[in-house]
Amino acid sequence: MGLISLLWGVVAMIWMVVALIPLLGWGNWFLIPFAAIGAVIAAIGIALTSPEKRGRAKAGLVLNGIVIIVGIVRLSLGGGII
Repeated sequence: MGLISLLWGVVAMIWMVVALIPLLGWGNWFLIPFAAIGAVIAAIGIALTSPEKRGRAKAGLVLNGIVIIVGIVRLSLGGGII
Protein backbone atom coordinates (compact mmCIF):
# COMPACT_ATOMS: atom_id res chain seq x y z
CA MET A 1 0.00 0.00 0.00
CA GLY A 2 2.82 2.38 0.80
CA LEU A 3 4.48 2.05 -2.58
CA ILE A 4 1.16 2.46 -4.39
CA SER A 5 0.34 5.65 -2.48
CA LEU A 6 3.82 7.03 -3.06
CA LEU A 7 3.64 6.41 -6.80
CA TRP A 8 0.09 7.82 -6.85
CA GLY A 9 1.43 10.95 -5.11
CA VAL A 10 4.26 11.33 -7.63
CA VAL A 11 1.82 11.07 -10.55
CA ALA A 12 -0.47 13.60 -8.85
CA MET A 13 2.47 15.94 -8.29
CA ILE A 14 3.45 15.79 -11.97
CA TRP A 15 -0.17 16.40 -12.96
CA MET A 16 -0.27 19.36 -10.55
CA VAL A 17 2.75 20.97 -12.23
CA VAL A 18 1.05 20.62 -15.63
CA ALA A 19 -2.20 22.08 -14.22
CA LEU A 20 -0.31 25.16 -13.03
CA ILE A 21 0.28 26.20 -16.65
CA PRO A 22 -2.13 28.96 -17.69
CA LEU A 23 -5.24 27.71 -19.53
CA LEU A 24 -4.74 24.21 -18.13
CA GLY A 25 -6.18 25.00 -14.70
CA TRP A 26 -9.28 22.93 -15.50
CA GLY A 27 -7.08 19.91 -14.78
CA ASN A 28 -7.37 20.74 -11.09
CA TRP A 29 -11.01 19.65 -11.14
CA PHE A 30 -9.82 16.12 -11.93
CA LEU A 31 -6.62 16.37 -9.91
CA ILE A 32 -8.21 16.99 -6.51
CA PRO A 33 -10.37 13.81 -6.49
CA PHE A 34 -7.43 11.82 -7.91
CA ALA A 35 -5.17 13.00 -5.08
CA ALA A 36 -7.94 12.38 -2.53
CA ILE A 37 -8.11 8.74 -3.60
CA GLY A 38 -4.33 8.56 -3.21
CA ALA A 39 -4.61 10.03 0.28
CA VAL A 40 -7.22 7.40 1.22
CA ILE A 41 -4.94 4.64 -0.07
CA ALA A 42 -2.09 6.10 1.99
CA ALA A 43 -4.26 6.28 5.11
CA ILE A 44 -5.24 2.64 4.66
CA GLY A 45 -1.57 1.79 4.18
CA ILE A 46 -0.65 3.59 7.40
CA ALA A 47 -3.42 1.81 9.30
CA LEU A 48 -2.57 -1.68 8.06
CA THR A 49 1.23 -1.74 8.14
CA SER A 50 3.61 -2.09 11.03
CA PRO A 51 5.12 1.10 12.49
CA GLU A 52 8.56 0.33 11.02
CA LYS A 53 7.25 0.19 7.44
CA ARG A 54 4.97 3.23 7.31
CA GLY A 55 7.47 5.59 5.67
CA ARG A 56 6.29 5.20 2.10
CA ALA A 57 2.64 5.51 3.07
CA LYS A 58 3.37 8.66 5.09
CA ALA A 59 5.29 10.15 2.17
CA GLY A 60 2.39 9.35 -0.16
CA LEU A 61 -0.05 10.97 2.26
CA VAL A 62 2.07 14.12 2.44
CA LEU A 63 2.47 14.32 -1.35
CA ASN A 64 -1.24 13.86 -1.97
CA GLY A 65 -2.08 16.37 0.76
CA ILE A 66 0.20 18.99 -0.79
CA VAL A 67 -1.38 18.38 -4.20
CA ILE A 68 -4.90 18.76 -2.79
CA ILE A 69 -4.03 22.02 -1.04
CA VAL A 70 -2.26 23.52 -4.07
CA GLY A 71 -5.12 22.46 -6.35
CA ILE A 72 -7.72 24.10 -4.12
CA VAL A 73 -5.67 27.30 -3.85
CA ARG A 74 -5.16 27.36 -7.64
CA LEU A 75 -8.88 26.93 -8.27
CA SER A 76 -9.78 29.62 -5.75
CA LEU A 77 -7.34 32.07 -7.33
CA GLY A 78 -8.72 31.36 -10.79
CA GLY A 79 -12.33 31.69 -9.70
CA GLY A 80 -13.09 27.97 -10.02
CA ILE A 81 -14.32 27.57 -6.44
CA ILE A 82 -16.98 29.98 -5.25
